[in-house]
Amino acid sequence: MHRVPIPADEEMAPPGKRTLMALFKARREWVFFGTLWKSHPRLTATWWALILFQGILPAGFVLAVGALVGAVADGAPLLTPLLLVGTVFVLMQVMTPLHTQVGSLLGEHVSDRLHDRLLVAAGAPEGVAHLENREHMDELTAARDFDLGMAGPPLHMSLGFIAGGLVEAVSGLAQAAVLAAYAWWAPLLVGGAWLSTHWLLRESTRWDRNTGEVLDAQRRAEYSYRLAVDSPAAKEIRLFGLASWLADRFAAERRTLVELRWHTTRLRRKPMRWTVVVLTVSGGLFFWSLGRDAASGAIGLGGASTFAYAAVGASALAFGGLNWALALAADAVAAVLRVERTMSSGAAARGVVSGRAPAEGMPAAQIRFRDVTFSYPGMSSPVLDGFDLTVPAGGSLAVVGVNGAGKSTLVKLLCRLYDPVSGAIEVDGTDLRDLDLESWRRRISAVFQDFIRYELSLEDNVASPGATREEVLQSLTTAGAADLRDLDQILSPGYENGTDLSGGQWQRVALARVLCSVSRGAGVVVLDEPTAQLDVRGEAEVFERVLEATRGCTTVLISHRFSTVRRADRICVVDQGRVVELGGHEELMALGGTYKRLFELQAMRFAEEQDGADSAG
Repeated sequence: MHRVPIPADEEMAPPGKRTLMALFKARREWVFFGTLWKSHPRLTATWWALILFQGILPAGFVLAVGALVGAVADGAPLLTPLLLVGTVFVLMQVMTPLHTQVGSLLGEHVSDRLHDRLLVAAGAPEGVAHLENREHMDELTAARDFDLGMAGPPLHMSLGFIAGGLVEAVSGLAQAAVLAAYAWWAPLLVGGAWLSTHWLLRESTRWDRNTGEVLDAQRRAEYSYRLAVDSPAAKEIRLFGLASWLADRFAAERRTLVELRWHTTRLRRKPMRWTVVVLTVSGGLFFWSLGRDAASGAIGLGGASTFAYAAVGASALAFGGLNWALALAADAVAAVLRVERTMSSGAAARGVVSGRAPAEGMPAAQIRFRDVTFSYPGMSSPVLDGFDLTVPAGGSLAVVGVNGAGKSTLVKLLCRLYDPVSGAIEVDGTDLRDLDLESWRRRISAVFQDFIRYELSLEDNVASPGATREEVLQSLTTAGAADLRDLDQILSPGYENGTDLSGGQWQRVALARVLCSVSRGAGVVVLDEPTAQLDVRGEAEVFERVLEATRGCTTVLISHRFSTVRRADRICVVDQGRVVELGGHEELMALGGTYKRLFELQAMRFAEEQDGADSAG
């Protein structure tokens, strides 16, 4: 079972020297209840007060009923005991929905706080390794899914279950305390027997949700669910008739989660037998003694009924306390805290730490990849292996190669989303790691192959910080999207008056982002498959405009389309993580190597397609 780590100074101390308070504070339950208090002190205080009040009410009801029975037996006036019974009964009915509402509100506050902390933690590392590493993704999955109902109830519901368990515990203790009026040993015998069930049946509530098997099933179930209910996959799901397959897949993964929990928390026969024996013996001794005293007249009818009801009510101790819902909710808090610690450690970012040297005006001479080697976490073979390349400032360089050659990895390193395992990237002779990261990224503008389509306004999809509406419109025009003029239009059909764009239009919007950043001072432009969704004519037109608008910038283009690539000043051919050819289009064609072979292969395919179109015409 995962636990919230003990603070560093306590963790280093030998077990025998750790203070009892430190060990107690390290428990998940303590951390969870501390999170409640930090999220909303007043609601938390109210929530605890209602737990105590609700827990005491059943004991008050038992005493009131006993007083009523005694009054009937003695022929005493019934008005006062009846009023007492009625008042306690009404309070018991009113307090439950009130407590549920308070718990729901508190759960929402806790959930908001945890989500805020998780967003800050996930966004803290300067690199992206923590979002592409399986170990860290498992932690993020456990943390971010805590309120989706995939592996347990959301927090606004969990607090109701937790409160119910604590109310039962207080109720059982209060009614066991009533038995002290009968005999000093009665609360110990009856209450102790019911409390022992928590220890005897402790295995039935243990379930470690943070194992790889559980997280994998949870991730698969969530993925199937989102495929079914989100719009991006809707067309293919319907076209290929995958709706039933997705429903079956989701059900199977959820069933796997249920089975994993069942096998982990199944009741053991031996503890169950011991539980029955303990409760039978303790209950039998108590009621034998109570019956004997009632028969002999040692206690009256009212007292006998009070103690009998209290003994039965003490059974709430078996069902109350720190129940299953608390374990799940505490796991959620612990998962978020683990993510915070992992992200703040710096290890998640693979050492991406900001330098101090300013990057304004860079590069003035060149960007150089010097013997760069890089491999992703968990990979045995490097993506880049002894990569050497010089990119002159102010010119354009195209990078080509087969899939998996390392082209997109080069972009990630240039943007410092990762750092090389060995070697260095130098900007005007300065190691990129020595530059102020924020300052360097202000110098870079990029459109990635998997650029994001923000469900925001057109202006928000394009504008760089501080950009004017005129600059946004000019960027759209240069990117060939002059028909998109309504900057307030929401680019998502999920919103009122929202709309979606075609793939080509979205790509022009992504290019406009780059151009808007250039207008705000970016000097390095990275284009990763920038025109993949445009037709050949639109591609040529847009790329000419982009080259003109970024004249004077250092441009790195990654593309499979050689009609675009040939317009670059220099072309770099990458294969198996190394530069194998470098030069201009004519120079590489004359060389007769990999570039010429790839160029002619694509040109031949294009000619065949054109002939087919002409014949059809």
